[in-house]
Amino acid sequence: MTAAISLAVVDDHPLFREGVIRSLTEMEGLSIVGEGSSKDDALRIAATHRPDVLLLDISMPGGGLEAISLILEQIPDQKIVMLTVSEASDDVMAALKYGAKGYVLKGVGARALADIIRSVAAGNSYVAPTLSARLISEGGSSTEVNPFVALTDREREVLELASGGLSNKHIGLKLDLHEKTIKHHMTQIFAKLGVTNRTEAAMAFRDELEKRRQ
Repeated sequence: MTAAISLAVVDDHPLFREGVIRSLTEMEGLSIVGEGSSKDDALRIAATHRPDVLLLDISMPGGGLEAISLILEQIPDQKIVMLTVSEASDDVMAALKYGAKGYVLKGVGARALADIIRSVAAGNSYVAPTLSARLISEGGSSTEVNPFVALTDREREVLELASGGLSNKHIGLKLDLHEKTIKHHMTQIFAKLGVTNRTEAAMAFRDELEKRRQ
């Protein structure tokens, strides 16, 4: 028998959180291992319980978006799904930029949410269809956007060191982070800059510095 997918739900609205937990508990193959109401709770739950999928609200004490980067810095393979009322494109883009694997609106039904969780646990990504269509539409008129804007402060720091010729191992030592964490940051950097290797990333970084000097 396949092991149940472990979940944690972090939302500062008790009634909503309890409803989600109750609904998902009734779904076959899903197991709730933790719940909380703030960014600090999310960090603690991720570190202590290591759920297969962590459901986070955006609007909660400490900030859901802020929690994403902090969690992934410590646990790079943690799968995070935002469950929120926010349909703002900026929030969607920020969540995906920071590393969330899914973005779901709170109007979703329990069965659909369970299917999304199973899909994300299997390694897929998900964005609510209405939001995905909007992002594609808006993206069509924003081809001039500088991809370096999408990098987090940590990713810029890692890219700068990588461009200086340091290996993942040495970057990790310099920043006091695990080599696996640096590898995760490099993967994110490649994806955001549209490059496939360190050399291309370094060249893009140098070109960007040159543009800023002009």
